[in-house]
Amino acid sequence: MNDVVFASRTLVPRRFKALERKDLSSIPQLARLGEGEIRAMEIVASVLPFRVNEYVTSELIDWARVPDDPIFQLTFPQRGMLRDDDFAQMERLFASGAGSDVIRDAAREIQHRLNPHPAGQMELNTPLLDDRRTRGLQHKYRETVLFFPAQGQTCHAYCTYCFRWPQFVGLDDMKFATREADELVRYLAEHEEVTDVLITGGDPLLMKTSVLRRYVEPLLEADLPHLASIRIGTKAPAYWPYRFVTDADADDLLRLFEQVTRSGRTLALMAHYSHPRELESAIAQRAVQRVRSTGAVVRCQAPILRHVNDAALAWAEMWRLQAQLGAVPYYAFVERDTGASHWFEVPLVEAWRIVRDALARVSGLARTARGPSMSATPGKVTVDGPAHIRGERVLALRFLQAREPDWVGRPFFAKYDERATWLDQLEPAFDEPEFFFEPEMRRVREDPDATRTEFRTLRRRRLPVLAGERW
Repeated sequence: MNDVVFASRTLVPRRFKALERKDLSSIPQLARLGEGEIRAMEIVASVLPFRVNEYVTSELIDWARVPDDPIFQLTFPQRGMLRDDDFAQMERLFASGAGSDVIRDAAREIQHRLNPHPAGQMELNTPLLDDRRTRGLQHKYRETVLFFPAQGQTCHAYCTYCFRWPQFVGLDDMKFATREADELVRYLAEHEEVTDVLITGGDPLLMKTSVLRRYVEPLLEADLPHLASIRIGTKAPAYWPYRFVTDADADDLLRLFEQVTRSGRTLALMAHYSHPRELESAIAQRAVQRVRSTGAVVRCQAPILRHVNDAALAWAEMWRLQAQLGAVPYYAFVERDTGASHWFEVPLVEAWRIVRDALARVSGLARTARGPSMSATPGKVTVDGPAHIRGERVLALRFLQAREPDWVGRPFFAKYDERATWLDQLEPAFDEPEFFFEPEMRRVREDPDATRTEFRTLRRRRLPVLAGERW
């Protein structure tokens, strides 16, 4: 690994080292905390996943602000992330010297109560292939298929809010993963309505480039003229930007990105940035610039999280930095109703105010961000804000994406509620018995495959894919 010069600064390569639950007591920066606080972290980490790396601990966390530092909250387990009764149960087991099997079984009971796969992922999103249910694909929206490569089902560090936490705690019966790129290609060949593939995890960019290539190249080599975009969902630009700059196969990764863009398809890096600090280091900025040099686009998204970024100024600063680097602010999500959501969730009205005030502080180039958006069972629902209609105070809502494409863009209204944090906590306005989409959702729940069959009736013009040249 060679040093890289960036803006007159030398970027020194760093060797990746992960720190996990067993390492909590030996992380030197935690020495400023008491034994009780570290033990509380170990107890929470027995239920919810914990993993961090030395770049995060040495470069991103301001240890003088711990435990209130936002990146510390984003990566280290906190006492409040478990409900009081669940924490007390686990604390008693630890204090009694219970065996690892007993602790694991108690943790499993808690995990299954934490809504491990929200929004119908297991029941409604997994499609059939060759008359069997595939665990490596999800197909919720007509144009987009999610793909879960088995080797990418971990991360450089775990976000404490992550809605995919079941991937990381050994719940194998609830894990999405496949080793078969052929499975994805065959599914796409049968579904010409699909234009976008999202390779997700975990984090696919934890894989070596040679492994990632085995999943990407078959998409480029197959006869799939309707496939217009390949997306990669990743936190690597924030948690391990060396992946794109000084890692041993960083250049090979960029060549793979360029290979996709030269095929005439869009490569979109769906980068998860939760706080502006993740964009401030020289290595993080160089990573974005190198990705963009391949012709790829960087789109940025994150949920609004109490204790981390629940302030308009944080989002405005983050969006300004992204736009300055040529990245695209994309989504401000609502924290999903899973895992430690009670610790992070922000009422929908408050989330709307944060997004509105942040957008008012940035230029038009940074106002590409959409939200606050709930990735709920029916689809992505954005909160457009309070309104007075027919003498009633309401919340205006709208689908940005939906299981039924005809719902997209259609406004609907809920009774105004200052405390609601998720769609299922809202009631229809104007004394309507239910929201307009609920009858159709009952049909989807009865037969989710029928919806995907209807998707296939779309006969779009087969898109020409033009090979690009090096610029």
